[in-house]
Amino acid sequence: MLHTKGPAGLRVRWAVGVLQIGAWDADPEPPEPPGAPADPADAEGGRGLHLVRACSDAWGWQPLFRLGNRGKYVWCDLAAG
Repeated sequence: MLHTKGPAGLRVRWAVGVLQIGAWDADPEPPEPPGAPADPADAEGGRGLHLVRACSDAWGWQPLFRLGNRGKYVWCDLAAG
């Protein structure tokens, strides 16, 4: 929510043993690809998708186009057990 340039939303859903977490924002630019954080250890940002990738069972993103508006949806799945 910190880096978006417009409205944003969060969705959390439990579905058959999987916690699904997703975030939508109005910025159509793809998220930075996850990798090893290049920022110094005391940096306040730059590790988001790296942490999502390390902790989740699956993750991804998709561009959104609805009623002339553009944006993206970034999601991850966390399996129970």
